Amino acid sequence: MGFFRRARLIAAAAVTATALSLAVAQQPDISVDVRLVRLLVTVRDAAGGIVTGLNRDDFTVYDNGVRQRVAVFERQTEQPLSIAVLVDTSGSTGIELKYEVDSVSRFFNALVREGNPADAAAFYTFNWQVTLQRAYTRNVAALERDTRHLRSEAGTCLYDAIWLAARDMEFREGRHVMVIVTDGGDTVSSKNFNEALEAAQRADAVIYPIVVIPISNDAGRNTGGENALTTMAQRTGGRIFLPSVGAALDKAFDDVLRELRTQYLLAYYPQDVPQTSNRFHTVAIRLARPELRPSTRSGYYEDSRR
Repeated sequence: MGFFRRARLIAAAAVTATALSLAVAQQPDISVDVRLVRLLVTVRDAAGGIVTGLNRDDFTVYDNGVRQRVAVFERQTEQPLSIAVLVDTSGSTGIELKYEVDSVSRFFNALVREGNPADAAAFYTFNWQVTLQRAYTRNVAALERDTRHLRSEAGTCLYDAIWLAARDMEFREGRHVMVIVTDGGDTVSSKNFNEALEAAQRADAVIYPIVVIPISNDAGRNTGGENALTTMAQRTGGRIFLPSVGAALDKAFDDVLRELRTQYLLAYYPQDVPQTSNRFHTVAIRLARPELRPSTRSGYYEDSRR
């Protein structure tokens, strides 16, 4: 082979290699979201009663309007619970605080007594600051000790408490729940409503606010705070309770546990969902029986780390 022919072949090979490199470089980046999206679902009938016994085919799931295939279905899921109990100890709680922590203690006992042996609770208090009284544990005696000698102090950093509790539970296995005992809204948080809600949604946390109302009429109540907590509950798949102290408060805690023991777990891998500039995906569930009402979170963040 002559020198010039070899040179032409080498040059042609170089051009081919360059063309291949350019073609590879020009290929669009294709990302596939293989994240398993989990939805905890409570189903109620028209009278508000909890409905059990439904099957996978009774549920249809939509992600940004696109129907998804349900990959995981569990009826009355036994996945372990991580429950963060957040108790308002601001100055406005006053005399109700003693009755609130008595109910909280009974709730801790009921949680550990029944259900999954891996269920655990963490205990936070919040006034002008957030205090983690006890990290996740099944030691009821320790949790009960932490409920004693609490004092009411000025300020309510509710949103900071939600944000912090969400970050603490984000990578724990199983289901994530926040039970928030308060008498009103936020006053001194560094985080705002949207930041707290986003943190809860990224942690796949279901929020159950228990707003203790010693006053039955609107005068003197923080209805703005109640509305904010109602929105948080709706968007995370929980619901709000508005009891007075005593038996009504105990019943609210019992109802929370009952819902958690009768939840459905649905999960799917997002497929064919169009890309948008909004990283929040809206999720909707439809039931085969239109008279039934499902409750679940309103969506999830595409770049969530779970």
